[in-house]
Amino acid sequence: MTGMLSPPSPPKRWLPHTKAKVVAAVRDGLLSLDEAYERYTLSFEEYLTWQRRVKLFGLAGLRVDRKQQRRRVRTLSAK
Repeated sequence: MTGMLSPPSPPKRWLPHTKAKVVAAVRDGLLSLDEAYERYTLSFEEYLTWQRRVKLFGLAGLRVDRKQQRRRVRTLSAK
């Protein structure tokens, strides 16, 4: 992820490589953590989760599995 010229634009849907680019932009100083929160409407916990998963598992750690997808659908439909 190094050598990135600018942070990515806010996506319509978060893909693992886009999450990794945001983490890399913050790590490389292209984007402050506060700017990332505001630009991408991220919570502190969400960003830290991405950062931890990239560090431990690389890009594969940012993938959403089927169980997580079903949980999100149930949560959204309950609202």
